Amino acid sequence: MSEVVYEETATMIAAGELQSFVPFGREHCRNHPNAFNLQLRELQPASELWSSDGAAGLVGSLQEVSLQERERECWQLRKGCMRVREEDVEFEEELYTAGTVVVWSQGSRTQASNVYKAFTVDSPVQQALWCNFAVPKNKKEEEEVEQTVCIVQSSCVNVHTVTGKDFISPLPFQVSNVWATKFGLLLERKNAATDAQLGAPGEPLPTVFSMLHPVDEIAPVVCKPTGLFEGSRVQYASDANMKIVFSCCQPSVVVSYDTVQGIHSVWALRKVTPDERSTVLRCTADPVGTPLGLMASGFLTSHLRNISRLDSPGGSGATGLGPSTGTSCAVGTSSPLHYSALHSHQSRVITSSPGLHSRVHSPSISNMAALSRAHSPGMAAPSFSGASRFNTSFHSPSPRGHHGLLSSPNSTVNETVLVPEMEPIVPDLCMEQLWSETVTAGCHREMSSQASKVFLTSDLCENRYLCFLVESHQQLRCVKFIESNDTSQLIFTSVTTIPAKDAEPLQNIDAMLVLEACGSLVLYTGITRVSKVFVHGLLSPPFSLTNHLPHLSTPMDSVSTPANAGSRHLQRLDEAAMPSPVSELRGPNIKHHEASFLEDYTFQQTTPYIHALRDPVCNRVTLELSSGSMMRISIPEIATSELVRKCLQAIRFILPKEAAMKVLVKWYNIYNAPGGPSAHAEWNLFVTCFMTLMGYNTERLTWTRNLHFEVPLSPVIAAKKARPSDGGSDEDWDYLLGSHYHHQMNSQPVCGPVDSSGSNNTVITDTDGLSSVSSPSCPPLKLDSSAPLFPHIPSLFYVLHLLYQELQLDELQRARASLLVCLLQQLARDLQLEEYMDLYWRDYPSLISGFNESCLIDQVLCFPHPPSFYPSTALFGQMQRPSFLRADPPCVLSWLSSCLRGEEILPFPYLPGICQRTRLLVLSYALYITEDENATSTDVSKYLAKLSAGQKSCASEPQCRRQSSGKVRGCSGSLAEQLVVWLTSEGFTLKDLESVPFGVALPIREAIYHCREQPCSDWSEEVCLLIGRQDLTKQAHKMTLGKSKASVGSGLSLEPPATTEADEEEDGMSDIIQEVTGLIWSQDLRVQEVRRLLQSSRPVRVSVVQLPEVSDHEYIEEKENKLLQLCQRTMALPVGRGLFTLFSYHPVPTEPLPVPKLNLTGRAPPRNTMVDLNSGNIDVPPNMTSWPSFHNGVAAGLKIAPASQVDSAWIAYNKPKSPELANEYAGFLMALGLNGHLTKLATLNIHDYLTKGHEMTSIGLLLGVSSAKLGTMDMSITRLLSIHIPALLPPTSTELDVPHNVQVAAVIGIGLVYQGTGHRHNAEVLLSEIGRPPGPEMEYCTDRESYSLAAGLALGMVCLGHGSNLIGMTDLNVPEQLYQYMVGGHRRAQAGANRERHKSPSYQIKEGDTINVDVTCPGATLALAMIYLKTNNRSIADWLKPPDTWFLLDFIKPEFLLLRTLARCIIMWDEILPNTEWVKSNIPQIMRGTFDPSEDINMETMAQAQDYITAGACMALGLRFAGSANSDAFDCLYEFARNFMKIMSFAGTAAVTGYYNLQTGLSMILLAMSMVMAGTGNLKVLQLCRFFHKRTGGEMNYGFHMAHHMALGLLFLGGGRYTLSTSNSAIAALLCALYPHFPAHSTDNRYHLQALRHLAVLAAEPRLLVPVDVDSLKPCYALIEVTYKETKWYDETTVQLMAPTMLPELHLLKRVKVKGPRYWELSVDLSKETQHLKSILSRDGVLYVKLRAGQLPYKDDPQGWKSLLASAVNHRNSGVRAFKPEAISTFTSEPALVSFAEFFCKTSEGMKHREDTLVLFSAMLYECVTQEFPEMLPTYIAIEQAVSALRRGDLLQTFPLWQMRLVVELWDSRVLRGPAYSDDALLTSEFLPVMKNMVDVALDSWLKDNSSVLRSYMRGEALPKDAQSMVLACFLVYRSIPCLRNTHTQLEGCSSFGDLLSRSTQLGIPLRDLLRLVPVLLGSASGPQTLHGFPQQAF
Repeated sequence: MSEVVYEETATMIAAGELQSFVPFGREHCRNHPNAFNLQLRELQPASELWSSDGAAGLVGSLQEVSLQERERECWQLRKGCMRVREEDVEFEEELYTAGTVVVWSQGSRTQASNVYKAFTVDSPVQQALWCNFAVPKNKKEEEEVEQTVCIVQSSCVNVHTVTGKDFISPLPFQVSNVWATKFGLLLERKNAATDAQLGAPGEPLPTVFSMLHPVDEIAPVVCKPTGLFEGSRVQYASDANMKIVFSCCQPSVVVSYDTVQGIHSVWALRKVTPDERSTVLRCTADPVGTPLGLMASGFLTSHLRNISRLDSPGGSGATGLGPSTGTSCAVGTSSPLHYSALHSHQSRVITSSPGLHSRVHSPSISNMAALSRAHSPGMAAPSFSGASRFNTSFHSPSPRGHHGLLSSPNSTVNETVLVPEMEPIVPDLCMEQLWSETVTAGCHREMSSQASKVFLTSDLCENRYLCFLVESHQQLRCVKFIESNDTSQLIFTSVTTIPAKDAEPLQNIDAMLVLEACGSLVLYTGITRVSKVFVHGLLSPPFSLTNHLPHLSTPMDSVSTPANAGSRHLQRLDEAAMPSPVSELRGPNIKHHEASFLEDYTFQQTTPYIHALRDPVCNRVTLELSSGSMMRISIPEIATSELVRKCLQAIRFILPKEAAMKVLVKWYNIYNAPGGPSAHAEWNLFVTCFMTLMGYNTERLTWTRNLHFEVPLSPVIAAKKARPSDGGSDEDWDYLLGSHYHHQMNSQPVCGPVDSSGSNNTVITDTDGLSSVSSPSCPPLKLDSSAPLFPHIPSLFYVLHLLYQELQLDELQRARASLLVCLLQQLARDLQLEEYMDLYWRDYPSLISGFNESCLIDQVLCFPHPPSFYPSTALFGQMQRPSFLRADPPCVLSWLSSCLRGEEILPFPYLPGICQRTRLLVLSYALYITEDENATSTDVSKYLAKLSAGQKSCASEPQCRRQSSGKVRGCSGSLAEQLVVWLTSEGFTLKDLESVPFGVALPIREAIYHCREQPCSDWSEEVCLLIGRQDLTKQAHKMTLGKSKASVGSGLSLEPPATTEADEEEDGMSDIIQEVTGLIWSQDLRVQEVRRLLQSSRPVRVSVVQLPEVSDHEYIEEKENKLLQLCQRTMALPVGRGLFTLFSYHPVPTEPLPVPKLNLTGRAPPRNTMVDLNSGNIDVPPNMTSWPSFHNGVAAGLKIAPASQVDSAWIAYNKPKSPELANEYAGFLMALGLNGHLTKLATLNIHDYLTKGHEMTSIGLLLGVSSAKLGTMDMSITRLLSIHIPALLPPTSTELDVPHNVQVAAVIGIGLVYQGTGHRHNAEVLLSEIGRPPGPEMEYCTDRESYSLAAGLALGMVCLGHGSNLIGMTDLNVPEQLYQYMVGGHRRAQAGANRERHKSPSYQIKEGDTINVDVTCPGATLALAMIYLKTNNRSIADWLKPPDTWFLLDFIKPEFLLLRTLARCIIMWDEILPNTEWVKSNIPQIMRGTFDPSEDINMETMAQAQDYITAGACMALGLRFAGSANSDAFDCLYEFARNFMKIMSFAGTAAVTGYYNLQTGLSMILLAMSMVMAGTGNLKVLQLCRFFHKRTGGEMNYGFHMAHHMALGLLFLGGGRYTLSTSNSAIAALLCALYPHFPAHSTDNRYHLQALRHLAVLAAEPRLLVPVDVDSLKPCYALIEVTYKETKWYDETTVQLMAPTMLPELHLLKRVKVKGPRYWELSVDLSKETQHLKSILSRDGVLYVKLRAGQLPYKDDPQGWKSLLASAVNHRNSGVRAFKPEAISTFTSEPALVSFAEFFCKTSEGMKHREDTLVLFSAMLYECVTQEFPEMLPTYIAIEQAVSALRRGDLLQTFPLWQMRLVVELWDSRVLRGPAYSDDALLTSEFLPVMKNMVDVALDSWLKDNSSVLRSYMRGEALPKDAQSMVLACFLVYRSIPCLRNTHTQLEGCSSFGDLLSRSTQLGIPLRDLLRLVPVLLGSASGPQTLHGFPQQAF
């Protein structure tokens, strides 16, 4: 048989079933509404359509269209893959184009095709292709891949992404072809014949361009050819003869063809390096040069730019719209690279083409088209079709058209020079030449040898080839390539040519299908021919008419059919084996057919043959038949069974490539022969094939002979029934029952007698395997040493042995190990490897003892061999003895066991890429058990010995994985943490863990359990999944808020409760999340109360009692006056409401934002009559509502959360139609800026809004844009703001009339955009603007205060916190200048650009040349405060001290004292203390002492000064402790508030100070209090706010109401989810927002612009932590422990809070931790990094927590008395007894455990007799659940099962005892390390010792009775054949007794126990197990009786 093996030509394999193939898109287009209706209208005028014979006309046109369609249709297929519920689902995707329609469809084997997307464009599609564009994600290097479909039309490319974005990229030239690459699209320009005349002489224009993204510019590609004559210079790819024929993403290569030389080249495509880029852009004209010296690049780019500006690609009429257009390129202008595009139309010489006339007379049309394209790509296409009406007949038939258009070449060049030089287009990609074909001498020049198909393929041994099919030569050229060592470069080695008519690669079976010239299909792997492919139901090769008659017979002979099959074929093919037309065709009348072929032409059409191949996907390919129909076939895989596949991998790994290839090809042919084996016979077939290749005669070896009878070698029978599905069937089970092994397993005890009889006359029965060898007549079996694998037997045996060890570690694969062991034992026996034999016998005693035939490798019989490993005879010498084959067999379980025992361990051998599980577990044990931290990080050699073999790529594979895992180890925690993180990085999941045998898995489970107890907060999602913490997994799964109206984190859509009254909805506060607020403030309804206080959308109640003397008319006036007072309050409410509802709403993109109305009407009781201000009875100030409605808009806009989806269109969509709502929209824009969404507004719209000149809109927009760009120094925004600030414009610019308030907003905007940057120019301008003098003609005369203040605030923001180290501003003397503005003095001369403006003084205000301090002081004071914020600079602070003499005090406004005190305190930030003494210490000494009555003291001055200074200090205190909820600060402020209210209640004292001043001070203190308590909703502050809310009369003006309601808003900031920060930026924002001068009425902006009040939002930050139960997804209570870092005020402290709670500022914290016992612990360490916690807080603060088993949440069980464990804690055992399985559901929600309790722990009728089992199961369940490791339940059960099986004595293999042994050893090692460690172990209860004891008892009692069996085993006598062998093996395994065959001489005959001990230490038997052996070993001397009791006590 051996000579047949390599004759592969004769073999044949069967392809899968045929299916006819029709592109799905064709069917879809047929029903597509748009496919030909459009064309119908163009084909015929409307009158004809409806003419008398309308029907006929219609049909005619339809036929015409469908023909046209059919010509243009094309499609391509590819493999698609997506995740569906954890599994990867594979399917085929098809992209079909016909006419103007592109259809993208998907379908797989399991589901029918369906349309995924369909596109219709307006001109015929030239090409459609898939392309992935890389979009840079952020500043870093990461890129996101966008999958798109690109549709190429003549004038543009439409790009549609999968995510739904559409782009239209105009093409600046005609494109001949488009290629998808790794980076984007490559475009090939159509070469016009006139190129040569166009370009500058000697500089051809580029031909290849790249487009990296649809919105990027199309750039030329640079190429870098190799070669002697060109030199390796970099240049544009401009060779017109180079055509691209193929592009590929992985590796990134392009194949091109040179049409002149006729050779192919391969280029690597990569990004351009900066050097190459500069070389190309610099490259001036050649030295030869043109007289004009044009730069090629400049020339080209100006040219391209102009074209794209003037003359769009299809500008001359989109080619292909008219019916007459063919595929020809439009003449003249439509190829825009003709220079005519650049010139004025007059310079053209017009030929006689009518189209050209119309073109010239309508130049405007194409230009308009180009313009419209420049503006919006979406509009482009329709405008072209408009343009094309004028020139449908443009194509001139005469070729002269070309030349006629150019007057002369050099005029062109001259005119081009006049085009201004543009910046050149920078190239993006570079093609570097890697390889080109050698030019063959006899190359047929006349035949183009361009490749029609190029593809990449690889062979079974992982060589890779680039193949191109040259159809004209009918050959396939395969170029082998390899990656260089650093994988940066491809090296092309050898070229092989295969004769072929067509070919396609089959990716996933590493093969390709070749159609030979004779028409037969042949399968190749790489360049190795595998076999012919037999297609079931298709005639083989064609007999074409061109063939001469003599040739007719050759194709026939080459087909192997039963009629002329070679002899070697007969064993595989019989008559019946080929149920195909072929066999009928060749009956007795073959001759007749051959004769009639030529005459009977029709017959040839009826027998179609394969004519081409196309569309390969995975292992499927389409055959195109000569008849035009298409069939799809699949080529079978190399193996279906996992075991065979793994064996093949191992074989391929160890053998040299040639040998490996032979084996694989041989196997492929045998396995896939027509009518091949069914799935279950695959292994038997493999064994037969494999052993034959090694030289065994499988017919003679009994057990393999039996395999033959299970698999009939002649496949006749198999072919009759189709191949059964892989899924398995009943037959499989019958087959297993009937199998050889099954009988052997069962017939063990019966074997004895048969064997002894030695009969040889039995037919082959099941026991025959045992009898045949003992019969004398059998000649010894002998191996054929000439077999191809004979030399490699040892190494093959070894890799299969390692594979066997790998299978042992996977529960799912272990069943297959018993199959493999049969093969292994045969090889081990023949290689005379006794220890291996012993190992296999120990694993499968009953199986192995059935085999006992050995085949002789040599004539010499098995003599006791010399110590040398092999018998040194001739044939053994032929075998290659691998160095790695050791005498003691590697056994992975004993390796792990000795690891647990802490013994010395040798590295364990493994096969990279095949034994992954071995590697993983060995390294896990090395890391976790031997505690070697470097086990996984460094190179593996210490614990693993990698087997090296022929393959490079296999070996390098784990290498790269390892580097990644090295990085993970940054967080070196405990070993358990390292292990878990490393396992995850290796891709190990819980599912994998379940398949690891229970003993091996125990340490890993233990590590997981430790990590679950104390996890790290920043682990990845996969790690959290592995340790079973769903709460962390969910947390790590970065999800922003649910998209519903309101939600707390992923999946929690916490809908606000639906309210009953309709009007309730409109107050704009319905989005506060009730579930969270209900937890924070569970005792009362304070949130509803706040809502009531802040609502402004309902009429107010106006209750005025009509006194008898008041007339009705006066009464109405009185009511309206009262309403006017109330409206002052209503109008101030929105400012507070905006803060209250901050960021609480996610808008729906399809609906406008609901804005509640500002309702200024009232209702008068008792009749509820309407009271209105517009009745004309009283005077209402004009424009009263304009600012309040602005605030209302801001409040509505601030509801939008920063994480929502907002885009430019939606912002514009909210613009109201009615002009009276414009103010609201202005506020809405400002709010969008504050929450960061305004950056998405298109510049066009911003420009649009600003040009309208609406003052409010400008204010809102400028402030909004600046807030959104806070601190970015964004140039475009700076320009925008500068236009509105005269001081920033050049002095000569025109005076723009900018409203004053807009100037103020713009100045503040500059401050925001440049915040903290210390930008010198802006600082200088703002400094001078603080003191800007009033100009002539009413310029700058009104409201100067607010402008000066704004300039001061802006200056403070620009230099925020810089203090004295302002870089480069020392010459400006900023602090001195500000001091002067503050205290007054002589005005300095205006410096700089604006000198001219201030020449003439104001005609309105006489200021003289001193500074007007009343205007400049506030701004200057605050500027100083902000520049020196927190710097503790005492000298500056002393400038700000209040004066200390009465005389000076009279000169200063009391208000300014407030500002100075505030400024001084926040400069001396660290000195602020939260107590009354500190506040009072700010009051100057003179006011605090006792007064001498003789002094003339102005009491008013004193009282006012005192109050204002106190208010300023309180304000500073509020800022210092903002958002901290510091109780000391709060108490202090509350005391002052009470004092002020007392003073106000006494009329006398109030009159002295003045009511207004007291109210101002009180408002500031109230604001300070709410800053401290921001977001906490403190009740005392709420009561104060409510008290002031009710006061409406008297002096309570609009401004005070605004202050009080702002305080209320801050108190409940963002519905309790936000609080204030104390960062510099936040303090600056609060100073702007809470400036202590509030407006007197609603239109008052004199001192401070009202819009700035909303900047408080910039100081808000989310710090609410909301625990959410991961199972119910509901917010809940949880105990949290917060640890503060130590500061100079306090030591490190830890406080416990009940969350949901506000956290302190994160920079103060060290750690936040969820405390037990109810929830799993979780700690977030902030000393390392705060990013993790920040992201949690920004996602609504959702922290997922998980209840521990048996615990109830705090809400249901506040005291913790109801928990199930509470009763069981004291008496552990009573807990087990008291545990009722029914109660399980309260412990755990895990469905598996609940069902386990249901089915296995409850007594049912059938289970009465198993009562003890039920109790045991219940106890296990109880233990697992209460100890929180439910996943240990299977381990418990497995241990119990193993032990009971051993006691019953029906174990079939020793594997469970191996696992028991590992469990016991782990437990021992934990106990040995001391009591501290024994708690770590998972199995802590009494369960394990009981089980262990049972095993001991069972084995000891066996030993007692059968010590002779053990003794005979140790002497090396024959193994027992009966049931004893099973228990003996169990004993040996469990007692870890090594193979003693060769050592029996040592241990036998020891005289004493000590002697025995000293000898046994070398063997490594644990002492405990040795004691069991003592009676056996010493028994020979002293008799077994005497010593038998000894071991028991010793143990």
